[in-house]
Amino acid sequence: MSDRLTELEETATHTGPKGVINDWRRFKLASMDLESLPPAKRELLRQMSSPGKAKDDSRVNFNRKMSVQEYELLKEEDEGCLKRYRKQCMQEMHEKLSFGPKFVGVHDLDSGEAFLEVIEKEHHTTVVVVHIYKVGIKGCEALNSCLDCLASEYPTVKFCRIDAVASGAAERFSDEYLPALLVYKAGELLGNFLACTQHLNEEFFATDVEVFLNSYGLLPEKELPQVENEEENDIE
Repeated sequence: MSDRLTELEETATHTGPKGVINDWRRFKLASMDLESLPPAKRELLRQMSSPGKAKDDSRVNFNRKMSVQEYELLKEEDEGCLKRYRKQCMQEMHEKLSFGPKFVGVHDLDSGEAFLEVIEKEHHTTVVVVHIYKVGIKGCEALNSCLDCLASEYPTVKFCRIDAVASGAAERFSDEYLPALLVYKAGELLGNFLACTQHLNEEFFATDVEVFLNSYGLLPEKELPQVENEEENDIE
């Protein structure tokens, strides 16, 4: 039983200062090219990442404070490893805090029944954006392309499109009201934008549509800050 407890302690991700240090020790070892290091430094890194395997009492040693040698070793390294570790921690935290389904691409709806189903049966935390269009109407094709881009940036939002005729409501959505964007959440209509391109420039892009929707608070925050891009910029 005690051996099993020790094993669990060694493999678990801990919280608090001690947990952060232990997680960092493991990450440090995994991210370094050990073959290029001197034997003494290699052994020190091994002890940093697997303190429970040392000769002395493993449970006590696991929670030991960071030694002066370890501190000096960390100071020697550039900030790249620390940034990668931060990115990994942020990703793990994001996955734990993410709720609701995720989607890929824009979903094509082929009937009024499919339209109603996606509104009424989607997860209550999911924002549903529906583009009602008609082939040949100015702005519809461009808006479809914009939603394709936004769908990749907002995977928790369900982007859909449906032809006005297929929706069964062609009388309501006549040509003068197209393209139309309808936004729902938990079955409730949050945004109803008829002839929505009138709010955009003659030539518009995905960022323009994003800004327009965000001006009404209809899009959630993006998935994750681009830590990797920040790291590349710092290196440059």
